[in-house]
Amino acid sequence: MANNPVLLNGFVGIFGSFHGGSFDEIEKQVLLLTNAVTIKCPWTVAAHSTFAIEDGIAESEVKAIRDGRLPRDPKYAALSALTKALIENRGNVSDVDIDAFVSAGYSKAQILEVVTGVGISTVAATTTNMAGTPIEERLQPQAWSAAA
Repeated sequence: MANNPVLLNGFVGIFGSFHGGSFDEIEKQVLLLTNAVTIKCPWTVAAHSTFAIEDGIAESEVKAIRDGRLPRDPKYAALSALTKALIENRGNVSDVDIDAFVSAGYSKAQILEVVTGVGISTVAATTTNMAGTPIEERLQPQAWSAAA
């Protein structure tokens, strides 16, 4: 990213907006980790697994997301499911997807925050995948590779 000011400045701007939104730290990490796994980015999976555990998410919930499953917590599951649906369906989610998200206690307005989180995480995951960013020592305990 440092090689392109347009990308870097865009990332910094949306990063600040997303992290200033209504999701708590755990919800942010559920969204970002789900996106990282769905895009199959080893660096962002390792990073967001580490951050999620540091923020207090149960390791079993992190493992579920890393394994492509939904967390057991119903609210986190709804957030993870909507995030995954947005990515896999290229932004085309169904009324069922939206209703499940809202029924879990989120507002319809927060759907747009999910879109924001998916956007920023996609920029990071795509960039690190393209660059082949190595996983630094601090993140090594959470190293991950996509299932074949």
